[in-house]
Amino acid sequence: MMTAEKKPAQIVLVTGMSGAGRSSTLNIFEDLGFEAVDNLPFSLLEDLIRGGVADRALAIGLDIRNRDFVGGAFHSELKRLRRKIGCPLITIFLDCDDDVLIKRYTETRRRHPLANERPLAVGIQLERRAMRMVRSDADILIDTSHLSPWALKSQLVGRFAPQDSPSLRVSIISFSFREGTPREADLVFDVRFLRNPHYVDDLRSLTGHDQRVGNYVSKDPDFTEFMNQLESMMALLLPRFKREGKSYLTIAIGCTGGRHRSVFTAKRLYDTISSPDLQIQLYHRDLELTSEDS
Repeated sequence: MMTAEKKPAQIVLVTGMSGAGRSSTLNIFEDLGFEAVDNLPFSLLEDLIRGGVADRALAIGLDIRNRDFVGGAFHSELKRLRRKIGCPLITIFLDCDDDVLIKRYTETRRRHPLANERPLAVGIQLERRAMRMVRSDADILIDTSHLSPWALKSQLVGRFAPQDSPSLRVSIISFSFREGTPREADLVFDVRFLRNPHYVDDLRSLTGHDQRVGNYVSKDPDFTEFMNQLESMMALLLPRFKREGKSYLTIAIGCTGGRHRSVFTAKRLYDTISSPDLQIQLYHRDLELTSEDS
């Protein structure tokens, strides 16, 4: 029986598509004080914990090469471990668009684990199919297609940096619909119905951080009513999510270009719902994209 002082504070399993950033993620966890182990056979995880090797939080990297890992075997083993180990176990799945993965592998000239004897695109599709159930079992989904290393670290620090007490951790993301809806989003709000600063010459080159853009958007007749309804929804949902034990909530707010309306609205929501009971981070995913009908 593992002694209490040797039990890890928590265990994070980091998995996902090859090339989506597993190694970078493990490095970030090391910076956060976790002991990071890559490619540990899944069947040995319980032995590692019960052997008292780890007395601090663990981050374990798992990929498609792990023979114990894919499909129903992973699902069954994950359920069994959660019953037996007696400490929090969280799974992160790192996803990424196929075309971005192809570009990353082409640029680095690394070989995809399932593309030794087949085209890269075929190997990626085979991996995606094999990982379908692993993805659906994940507690946290992070799409790294458009994430810089800094933005990835910001997301992980916001979720896993040591805290004095557990609480609901809320991520608010502004985004461009042209670049796709964030895959990790639990709630998505479309603010393209608000009047667009892009069509005002003096505002086009600015962003939602600028007060002039905020004034323009907030004078839209629908903005105040929308924010009142959104704030009422958050007041209803957030305490209930927390009460039912939900640890992470991602709210995505999108407009056409991700530079004006979504940025301003996301910041307004962040300011509105901030409280000591919540850990909130704000991230503008597509803010640095070139302005084009935003």
